[in-house]
Amino acid sequence: MPLINRRTFLQGSAALGGAFALGAGMAARAGATPDPQLLTAQFTQAKIAGDAVTPKVMTYGLGETQAKGTPPVLRMRKGEPYAARLINRLDEPTTVHWHGLRIANAMDGVPELTQPYVYPGDPFDYVFTPPDAGTFWYHPHCNTLTQMGSGLTGVIVVENPEDPVFDAEIVLNLRDWRLGAGGAFIDAFKPRDAARGGTYGTVRTANWQQEPTYDAPAGGLVRVRIAATDVTRIYTIGLEGAGAMVIALDGNPVDTPFPLDRYDFGPGQRVDLALRMPDSEGQTVSLGNFRGSHPWTIARFRAIGTSLKRDLRDVAPLPANPISEADLSVATRVPIDLSATAEHRATPSICGSLGYTFWAINEVPWPGDTPDPIAPIEEMKLGKSYVLQIANRTPHAHPIHLHGLSFRILNSNKRTFLPPPTDTILLLPDEQAEVALVADNLGDWVIHCHIIEHQKTGMTGYFKVV
Repeated sequence: MPLINRRTFLQGSAALGGAFALGAGMAARAGATPDPQLLTAQFTQAKIAGDAVTPKVMTYGLGETQAKGTPPVLRMRKGEPYAARLINRLDEPTTVHWHGLRIANAMDGVPELTQPYVYPGDPFDYVFTPPDAGTFWYHPHCNTLTQMGSGLTGVIVVENPEDPVFDAEIVLNLRDWRLGAGGAFIDAFKPRDAARGGTYGTVRTANWQQEPTYDAPAGGLVRVRIAATDVTRIYTIGLEGAGAMVIALDGNPVDTPFPLDRYDFGPGQRVDLALRMPDSEGQTVSLGNFRGSHPWTIARFRAIGTSLKRDLRDVAPLPANPISEADLSVATRVPIDLSATAEHRATPSICGSLGYTFWAINEVPWPGDTPDPIAPIEEMKLGKSYVLQIANRTPHAHPIHLHGLSFRILNSNKRTFLPPPTDTILLLPDEQAEVALVADNLGDWVIHCHIIEHQKTGMTGYFKVV
């Protein structure tokens, strides 16, 4: 992936007019809708495992031309309209979910609940205005394990003109692949693993490459945007060879940047770092995963040129996003229990089923994508405050993601560090936490585990904001 200088990006970005409101009524004002960016879901082939060529990899391309690699980084501007026209060139239905973006419910990409399926050969227009700056990502919400596992995950960068200027930017899309001999896809999951922590991939990549190296200015401050788009893997990241400050988590700035030591994050989550490159040209920095007994390198960064002699103490907090704070004195409390459930066959769905149910929210397993879904976990009133009392009753971690709304972690029996507002909480085994939110976005908002095998085998529900 090329080095991207923010000044270059800002100079080259098109000026988009008009404005949108969060939630209901988010339709473009007359004459304000920008021309849509053509986003084509399609097949390609790629060298992922050594020199072997993997056929029928799924990716996104810009326009109608044949895409050959990682889905593009989509760039937007905070508070400015964005439009994309999805063209489905796959052989099955698909959608696009804009993970972490607090946009109108009709744009959220969940089939049957918020939009129709996009069938092969058909288009679908997404039009919205991102209210928050930060690092987000996009992926299908149809036949999710197969489509995401085959490559359909891309990163979104929402720029804020008020952000500090870094000397460079590097975007990393972290994901595994289930590949066997000759680079061919193997079964996406094993039922016994789906009933536990999930089925891990056999090839680990950043931007579809194994241990890639990226050049960055010696002695410079580099913004590294990291998204965990894998369907299973939880990471514990750390750096060797340089220092870095954590400046944002899950799209929201931390109140005070803090040094990166080791940080855990799971599928669906993002980490933004301010990395201070070494002064000597050719010197490298390693970003590693230290989870488990066998640490491994995710990517390397190589210093080039004469040192810029920047200082990590120059890193200031990023401007905050406009996240509403819940009024805890009047908040309604909602219990959310994550548990296993009796195994049974799942309801067939156009968007695919793993064929089993292993997991549940409040003892109710999600039946699949159907025109008549189960009842919402809670019907929330627009503008009211809520505290979700989430209890993980299982011996496995669950990264729980909420669409369309942001929440703040208030307390936990397993952690002392409380991150900024987020859309995903990595719940540890037997963890109990309280998270607070304001129901400020109308619609039906899915909540689910982002270990996709858990999502597709029951650990899914939704809130209705009215």
